[in-house]
Amino acid sequence: MNTEIRSLLEDVKQGRVSVEDALLKIKTAPFEDIGYAKVDLQRKTRQGATEVIFGSGKTAEQITGIIDVLKKNGEQTVLVTRMSEDKANEVMKTHPMRYDKTAQIGVIGEIPAASGIGTVVVATGGTSDIPVAEEAAVTAEALGNNVTRLYDVGVAGLHRLLAHMEEIMSAGVIIVLAGMEGALASVIGGLADCPVIAVPTSIGYGASFQGLSALLSMLNSCASGVSVVNIDNGFGAGYLASMINHMGA
Repeated sequence: MNTEIRSLLEDVKQGRVSVEDALLKIKTAPFEDIGYAKVDLQRKTRQGATEVIFGSGKTAEQITGIIDVLKKNGEQTVLVTRMSEDKANEVMKTHPMRYDKTAQIGVIGEIPAASGIGTVVVATGGTSDIPVAEEAAVTAEALGNNVTRLYDVGVAGLHRLLAHMEEIMSAGVIIVLAGMEGALASVIGGLADCPVIAVPTSIGYGASFQGLSALLSMLNSCASGVSVVNIDNGFGAGYLASMINHMGA
């Protein structure tokens, strides 16, 4: 059962919230239609996290309008992904936010204290993978996870990865980002005893086909426990890692 609903029911049981107030909260309209968007107000109840705003293709005004609805309905932390710096500057005129230029992510409100059962490790094959890695890392942090970053530990110099065996072996979930041939996911998958989420990145020369080579390599990994998200989908990896890391919380 979702943590928020469980907490509400516990409050009713302890007399801190009346049955009527609890019923009103549960019956709140599932979404608000603002013309250009139908803002999901029950996403956190269903899935454990507030609706995340995908900034690419939206105007600053549209992003601001969606934030307005979420904040009006009591959301404490709102995440906006794939948002350019120009849009972020416009949104910040109305909603103060932490904007990460590398990850192109804005966080409105306080980043919650870590509530996951373990640490999410984010590892990259190279420095060029960092923008996608930061999208994953900031997403995981905004969803209440401790995150450890291991950057530039690819197979071209395997000793760099082996110097971090303590972090690898103690992780709750590992996100591995790599372009080129994407071999790092298989290497880490063969070392770790936790779920590994592989993210192919569109980094590499012509025959890497903008990440397709890495995607196919990761899908064909012989290491058990490796799952794969879409090319450059750092957000999807960070979100999934958070869900796994909160399974026992």
